[in-house]
Amino acid sequence: MNVKDFDYYLPKENIAQTPLLKRDSSKLLILNRSTNKIEHKSFTDIIDYLECGDTLVLNDTKVLPARLIGEKEDTKATIELLLLKNIANNDWECLVKPARRIKKNTVVIFGDGRLKAKCIAEKDEGIKIFTFLYTGIFIEILEELGSMPLPPYIHKSLQDNSRYQTVYAERLGSAAAPTAGLHFTNELLEKIQKKGINVVYITLHVGLGTFRPVKVNKIEEHKMHSEYYQISQKTANILNETKKSNHQIIAVGTTTTRTLETVMNKYNEFKEDSGWTDIFIYPGYEFKGIDSLITNFHLPKSTLLMLVSALAGKENILTAYQEAIKKQYRFFSFGDAMFIKK
Repeated sequence: MNVKDFDYYLPKENIAQTPLLKRDSSKLLILNRSTNKIEHKSFTDIIDYLECGDTLVLNDTKVLPARLIGEKEDTKATIELLLLKNIANNDWECLVKPARRIKKNTVVIFGDGRLKAKCIAEKDEGIKIFTFLYTGIFIEILEELGSMPLPPYIHKSLQDNSRYQTVYAERLGSAAAPTAGLHFTNELLEKIQKKGINVVYITLHVGLGTFRPVKVNKIEEHKMHSEYYQISQKTANILNETKKSNHQIIAVGTTTTRTLETVMNKYNEFKEDSGWTDIFIYPGYEFKGIDSLITNFHLPKSTLLMLVSALAGKENILTAYQEAIKKQYRFFSFGDAMFIKK
């Protein structure tokens, strides 16, 4: 299967640069994957498509202020690090810009020396392993010196960092937000629960695997980076009961989808589990965990576009995207939402 088959043209003006004033005021495109029918709604209408006994699954990861800008200890050259994955203790896998300037044993200084990072290993594609040296509490230093790692297509600065977090974000560890969840407010979640819909949580710490571009021609040759996930016994029990009673499991976001599918592939049921997943879902994949998906509009030729194409069919997705462009939907992280309905 060729990567270029997942390309489409998107006018720059359709790329959302800032979040809307109200989280749940975004547009919502409904794509019925049984009939291919498309509807245009507001995000608050999502409750009308969920039934008592269904289960909504959210990713409760929290984004680290993981973007650090410092300078090389010797030459004072500007270096940017994006923290991707905590390997052990103070050792982190980082994406480096410019990567060519950093070799093993290079030291980068942040905040007048309050934080230092020493390169201890080099990997491919601009990724290096650093050990961080500091006095105090690491997350407090990060919150002071770091910034939110907004995607490169967002050119405007974020006025309120909380808008790049979901309202239910709890477990620190992501290098990017699970953006499908940005549309939910606490009030909307309360209304959903009052209707008799289960709301449960999993964790997947979003790393490079989610937004790394596909650089091969054949998608089967692409290798996903691994990301850490966790699912509790309580969540597993509710999901199994939902399956048993023939109600819907609705994943909020591709990260939630990848977690649920990882667990189902391992056990053929939902179980308490944690570990690393590099699952890559593209057309031809048979879904075992989810029935429906709430998601955003994804970049051309991205693994996320391939995942939604696996669920709803590539032609149906690309047709829906063209319809969304015509209707002036806002795309990507701060953009509008899509509900791929069973």
